[in-house]
Amino acid sequence: MLKKLTIAGLASVSMLVAAQGFAQERGGVVNVATIGELTTLDPMTATGDLLGMVTQHFFETLYTFDKDWNVAPLLAEALPEVSADGKVHTIKLRQGIVFHDGSAMTAEDVVASLKRWLEVASRGKLVAANLDKLEAVDDYTVQITLKQPFAPLTALLAFNNSAAVVLPSEKIAETLADYVGTGPYMIKERKADQYLQLVRFDGYKAREGEPDGFGGARKQYLDEIRFVPVPDANTRVEGAIAGQYDYADLLPVEAFDRLNGQAKTEPLVLKSFGWPMFIMNNKEGMMTKPGLRKAVQSALNAEDMMAAAFGKPEFFALDGALYPDGYQWRSDAGIEGYNQADPEKAKTLATEAGYDGKPVRILTSRQYEFHYKMAQVAAEYLKAAGLAVQLDVVDWATLVQRRAEPALWDIFITHSPFLPDPALIAPLPSSYPGWWASEAKDKLVVALNTEMDPQKRVAIFADIQKLIYEEAPFYKVGDFNALSAKSPKLAGFTPSAWPYFWNAYIAK
Repeated sequence: MLKKLTIAGLASVSMLVAAQGFAQERGGVVNVATIGELTTLDPMTATGDLLGMVTQHFFETLYTFDKDWNVAPLLAEALPEVSADGKVHTIKLRQGIVFHDGSAMTAEDVVASLKRWLEVASRGKLVAANLDKLEAVDDYTVQITLKQPFAPLTALLAFNNSAAVVLPSEKIAETLADYVGTGPYMIKERKADQYLQLVRFDGYKAREGEPDGFGGARKQYLDEIRFVPVPDANTRVEGAIAGQYDYADLLPVEAFDRLNGQAKTEPLVLKSFGWPMFIMNNKEGMMTKPGLRKAVQSALNAEDMMAAAFGKPEFFALDGALYPDGYQWRSDAGIEGYNQADPEKAKTLATEAGYDGKPVRILTSRQYEFHYKMAQVAAEYLKAAGLAVQLDVVDWATLVQRRAEPALWDIFITHSPFLPDPALIAPLPSSYPGWWASEAKDKLVVALNTEMDPQKRVAIFADIQKLIYEEAPFYKVGDFNALSAKSPKLAGFTPSAWPYFWNAYIAK
């Protein structure tokens, strides 16, 4: 949660509060070092935290999340009016919203955008099968009629990942050619592998009131935001120390001591940031055999992987539950399958599954250094269980491309923040790479999504978590805190899983 993301080191809460005392003047350029180049700027057609982080500055959705992860209106005027049977969602739109090309946003644009989202976005497809009707009631009212109730609809419409962004209807195409949104910043120039330059959109109409997480007012203090792909994590660290980057994303945790005490940067520790996972290929190759997936689950030592990836114990926690303490979704169902570290059991399971000696191809990237370190440790435990291993280390953009091809890998490594609704968890839909298709899973997910009683949904999710350990489509490694760095002059910045730079300004 945003409210759970606390700050340590020099960037203490008191310093952030004190920073609010600086004059919030317009002006200045912020350079943001990201983990690498984006393969696309279309947030509908791809998933990934980096994509959502960048594109949320120029594309917007009907809804977003406040600081407590409650759904909040963004381009919508308010939360939907929902019929008594839970099937009809009536959405009033804000008036006076203008796209970056100067055209006015109306219900026609929203309907066209949502139709594209339903067709091409992995999370849109979760809604598509349940859609009865999508229509514009008038110029500023959209109505979504479902075949049956669907509890996570507004959360899906709010998510910036596989996002239901609103585009001008005349710009919509199977492959976007123009990235025209309604956001506070707009694209000025993109140079591949160098930068994506965003500039203030003077026609932006912010919501009234104060900022509230991703919701509330989005204030445009900065003239320009430059997202700079810096694949090497140590280069991001050194660039932050030199003052080259005002914000450097996802740094190796061992860099904390080096960042601490610097004049031009300071460390940010985002606690309860998220969880790394090993996604197994359920569609093609050796991991289609449940016994081999269970063998991997039995072999892995989560403690050693987390220690190798994050070093200091204060940066990680061993936890097999998909949500940590403090979340309503927390459950211990099935977690006896977590952190078994039993190579002999794994060897037996692999033999029973007919393992033929071919290498387990683990796809990972050093742009997320903790992914790579976990892969190294995992390889040793799998070898101890009698499995051959092939580490395929590529840049993140290549990994995103390769993971879409089931013939190219057996396991890939990724991570996720803790999300407000389990329906948003990436590997649950069978359309996500990993392609977990299970009759039992499908029944439980349908039950989760159609149940409107919150407590009953919690119980259903516990059954889903138990099934994850039974079928082993992916493996949660643990919980982790993330390290980033920011300039002391960057004020008004709120740490989050997807850093955003509206509301931020340069302290004079």
